[in-house]
Amino acid sequence: MSLGLRRGIAALAGRALQRALPRSSKPWGWAIRFEIDAIRDDGEALRFALRSLAGLLPHATASHLAQILAPSRRDPFHPGGSNDMRVQDIARRPRALGIACAVGAVVLGLVYLAMAGAPVRYLVINAGALATGVTLLALLGTGRRSGEGWQVGMIVAAAGALLATAMFGATVEGAARWVTLGGGLSVQPSLVLLPAMLLAFARRRHMLVTAAIIAAAAALAIQPDRAMAAMLVAGLAVLLAQRPDRHVAIALGASAIGLMTTLARADTLPAVPYVDQILYSSFDVHALAGVAVLAGSALLLLPAIMAGGRDPADRATYAMFSALWLSAILAAALDNYPTPVVGYGGSAILGYLLSLLELPEAAGVRTGAAAGRRADADGMPSDVPLSLRPA
Repeated sequence: MSLGLRRGIAALAGRALQRALPRSSKPWGWAIRFEIDAIRDDGEALRFALRSLAGLLPHATASHLAQILAPSRRDPFHPGGSNDMRVQDIARRPRALGIACAVGAVVLGLVYLAMAGAPVRYLVINAGALATGVTLLALLGTGRRSGEGWQVGMIVAAAGALLATAMFGATVEGAARWVTLGGGLSVQPSLVLLPAMLLAFARRRHMLVTAAIIAAAAALAIQPDRAMAAMLVAGLAVLLAQRPDRHVAIALGASAIGLMTTLARADTLPAVPYVDQILYSSFDVHALAGVAVLAGSALLLLPAIMAGGRDPADRATYAMFSALWLSAILAAALDNYPTPVVGYGGSAILGYLLSLLELPEAAGVRTGAAAGRRADADGMPSDVPLSLRPA
């Protein structure tokens, strides 16, 4: 990384932090920008800027998220503004929390990539994948409410895409897991599609969707991809434990056969810099880089952990969400597989954001016959005790 580029990134990081901080913390941002300008060595200025960004950005994110998700003052059911109440409000919005965690994990990954000396192009690709994923989440979130037929069609189409990748995708060392987009860019469809596909299966279990899951298991065995095959098994095993069902049992049996097939086949792909094994190698760069990678990985599990205990009706979905992304993290720790979201590569970033489609916008809120809080003729939820209703 050239000296001029280091100075430019340091200045950009300072400006971004100064804008991100809440009003009460703006003086910190100005002080950091002045300090960056005062440091003569470009490399030291960049390190100081990244340390400041990693240290204060979580505070800025938490402050803005608390403001966005804080209860309205007009809401009679949230008369207080305590920190405990704010935490509960955040936990009741798992999809919004998931978006915030995705942003935080990507930013921490950018901190690692910058400190490790990764090409600037890698940072741009990860940031672009984040923007694309948030946009897709907003667009598909509308389609998700359009009916079950649309969602089943998406599951079947995803299975077809995985099979097409296995048969016609770009091959490296005998593994066909990628689709080349041109300009040196490639995407791993299994990382993009499989998590959302499995979470959708948790809600829509019938023979057509089960057949799509079996086709996905076959595709992963053909590629072969042990990490994604293990994700498939882990997710279905958790789902079967939470909600026993013959469709889940059939899909789990097929996915177990697929995983055993991948284990029987050789996997000789070497570790790719900034992608594989960075849970360990990041500490060789700097302790702060290692902490950024670990913290970003932990953020991926936070939405399901916080919302799971407050939304019993969707507990199976939260448990499956945690199992899917925990298995991806463990695969990255055990072998040469992509470290999701915090490592270089937009596929996992897109896949994580798309998997948020199956998390509720508001935990515990149901519609139609399943609604747990119904409004009476006066607009008051029917489960509010009479003693608490206004006269």
